[in-house]
Amino acid sequence: MSSETQKFTDPRWTAQITDEMKAVIAAKAVDGKITCPVLRKFAEDQGVPYKVAGAAADAAGVRVHNCDLGCF
Repeated sequence: MSSETQKFTDPRWTAQITDEMKAVIAAKAVDGKITCPVLRKFAEDQGVPYKVAGAAADAAGVRVHNCDLGCF
């Protein structure tokens, strides 16, 4: 990706990401993808905003698919 098309992730969300979060998301991913409902459940279980979970997925190199609500 060029710097013009890179996805912007708000530093407020990235500051809350832990290595454990990235590892759990990566473990839940199938073929580098995770579904929206699975990532929403993860966020709720961890007590973090959806934006933090989405940023953690981005940091782990995992794409969100089948998004129901447009949260990620």
